[in-house]
Amino acid sequence: MRFLLDTNVLIPLEDSALPLQPNLANFVRLANAHGHSLVYHPASEEDVAEDRNEVRRGQTLQRLRQYSRLDHRPHCPWNDASTRRNDAVDNEILYALSLHAAAALVTEDRGIHGKAKARGLVDRVYTIQTAEDLLLRLHESVSVRLPNIDDVPLYSLTPILGSPFFDSLRGGYAPFNQWFEDKAEEGRRAWVHWHHPGELGGICIYARQDNERITEEFTIEGTGLKLATFKVGDTSRGRKVGELFLKAAFQYASTNLLQNIFIHGDEDRHYFLFELLVDFGFEHVGFHPGSNGRDAVYLKRHPTVAPDEARPPFDYLRSYFPHFRSDPTIGKYVVPIQPQYHEILFPDFQGTSNTQANLFAPNNQAGNAIKMAYLCRAQAKSIKPGDILLFYRSVDERALTSIGVVESYETLHDVESIVARVKRRTVYTLGEIEEMATKPTKVILFRLVRHLRRTLGLDALLKNHVLNGQPQSITKIDHEKFEAIISLCR
Repeated sequence: MRFLLDTNVLIPLEDSALPLQPNLANFVRLANAHGHSLVYHPASEEDVAEDRNEVRRGQTLQRLRQYSRLDHRPHCPWNDASTRRNDAVDNEILYALSLHAAAALVTEDRGIHGKAKARGLVDRVYTIQTAEDLLLRLHESVSVRLPNIDDVPLYSLTPILGSPFFDSLRGGYAPFNQWFEDKAEEGRRAWVHWHHPGELGGICIYARQDNERITEEFTIEGTGLKLATFKVGDTSRGRKVGELFLKAAFQYASTNLLQNIFIHGDEDRHYFLFELLVDFGFEHVGFHPGSNGRDAVYLKRHPTVAPDEARPPFDYLRSYFPHFRSDPTIGKYVVPIQPQYHEILFPDFQGTSNTQANLFAPNNQAGNAIKMAYLCRAQAKSIKPGDILLFYRSVDERALTSIGVVESYETLHDVESIVARVKRRTVYTLGEIEEMATKPTKVILFRLVRHLRRTLGLDALLKNHVLNGQPQSITKIDHEKFEAIISLCR
């Protein structure tokens, strides 16, 4: 993409006596980093020549050479003998834009913006701020922060590339070290889980790749997130690190409006990984080009807008997570949860009480997961897969904080059955489970979708007639109250 720079943008760039706006500096940085050309119109030289400061005028004209000059200056039919000099220069620049000499013009001149509107060019004339915003959206990704993982540049891991953690990757791909170093030089990043300081427990190397040809027959349309390397080491197995990486991928894709997530690898060697991926909506779409049928490609559709499909609600969630069905046929429940359990299940929640658990607590396995469990003795009997859970943190926050979707709901009567069902998905200790199991226990398996953008406190819930009082047990609400909650939390 080529940007035509107006004189009032060029002069602050070249005159060291003028303060350089941060967004102008960042725009130029982004343009240079991502291969966008910055050009100027020959008429701008005439503007600079009007500067009465001879030294500054000479320096500015000399520095203009670092930018490309349009090499053709067509006659502008919008000018005549009566056109003032300044207007004539503006018209020439806009006329060149109308001929597609560049994709866009960057200027702070309000007069040019007005003329562009009159000429039907307003969509291609940007202020410095809008030009910076465009390049930020195109190229700069918003990172995510989750418990127990760091987001790091790949080059920061080069000193430990020789560690045994990478041996299996080197064995599977002979030029792995060279590939790793090449990607580090490109500026690629990774999510990493540390078993101990300096000792990797897991890694997921990722990159944005748009309109990518992912199999011999198939090219994704639109934006995509590639998970290039996905490994959980033996020392970190069972800690839900794989789900934690997927949580990061889903949040990253949602935050950056990426419409596809894909990965490829040897299905036989990584059977459990691909089994996990399928459980979260990834589908086998073919084989990676040039792999001779060795590397299977799995793709997850990640639409920015929830698809309008009437499939069963939990199947819908599995396919389009984090989108979920919330129409009037879906049950909605407010679920009270005590702070100590909330902190374990939702360690990345940022509330007002400042008591949330350490984001990098290594023993919090339940908090790593997307698939979670909740135990209670509620009287509710009609909860179904796909129903929506709105978690209410009691005692300190006294607010709705998070949304989950039910995977299953059943009543169990003995410790062994409960433990087998919840596995590592629960916040409860064995002793607590044994105490609860003295009476029939409701076991809800659910998937955490997201935390509310704004928590909704008890006062607001009462004021808007969502609840009649502080919830003491699972409380069903109707669709209108659910819609009120979503509206209030935006």
